Amino acid sequence: MLLRSSLARIAVQPTLGAAPAGARNMATLREIELRLKSVRNIEKITKSMKMIASTKLAKAQRAMQAGKEYGLANSEVFKVATDDKSSARRLFIVVSSDKGLCGGIHSSVSKATRRAISNATDSPFATAEGSSVTIEGDSPVMVIGDKSKMQLIRALPQNLVLTFNQIGRDIPTFADAAGVADLIIKSGVKYDSVVLVYNKFVSALSYEAAIMEVKGAEALKESDGFKAYEMEDDFTGDLAEFSLANAVYAALTEGHACEQSARRNAMDSASKNASDMIGSLQMQYNRGRQAAITNELVDIITGASAL
Repeated sequence: MLLRSSLARIAVQPTLGAAPAGARNMATLREIELRLKSVRNIEKITKSMKMIASTKLAKAQRAMQAGKEYGLANSEVFKVATDDKSSARRLFIVVSSDKGLCGGIHSSVSKATRRAISNATDSPFATAEGSSVTIEGDSPVMVIGDKSKMQLIRALPQNLVLTFNQIGRDIPTFADAAGVADLIIKSGVKYDSVVLVYNKFVSALSYEAAIMEVKGAEALKESDGFKAYEMEDDFTGDLAEFSLANAVYAALTEGHACEQSARRNAMDSASKNASDMIGSLQMQYNRGRQAAITNELVDIITGASAL
């Protein structure tokens, strides 16, 4: 009989780390321990992703420097074609990517595109070179990357005409840009010039949305600078296609460098937040464990005093 009463008394006593009977929504030591393990695993993942992004950033910056040479060559060509008609139809190409976990890279170009298209004709959008581009409200939009596509498909469903994915999964190449330019020309969309919206690399810690305008074949033909020379129609068409590929390549490489930089910064912030959370949970776990041990000692001392 004494053995049964002792077992019953032991059975009703709270176990080590268990929450009190009257406590509600109070984490037990076991729950805190599981959460600590989960946060530590997340910290390992974010640190690994930060190291990978840092390695990729160095390669992306080298590719970006090569891509900028293509963009500078385009700017020299289009210095001749300075005519700008306010009624020109412009095609927007939003340069993004398919991957996430890189901060506000995708929303940056999406917001810039929405802001540019929603502007009135008397509110020009500034380009990366400091000039301005007047935007029409019904301008067609093409998107490179699934992330910005999902954002713009809700905001501008009537403007979206073509999307691309799986472009530049690693470091973008000129073959990727040439393929995009070829599909744009074969899409049948009528335009006088192409406006590329991409992320401009400012430093390893910052970036900003910028645009680059590329003239179409008809705009090149009508430009005073090109009218001064006798050129065949095939020449202007080939020049426009090659210039578009150059500009797309420059925007892809610079956007890729911004993506890797933003991912590294995002993973660094996530690792720091995980470390702070681990410290907070560890302190909570130690206090709970100390309280549980103190309660056990009080029960033992009380029982010994009673005997």
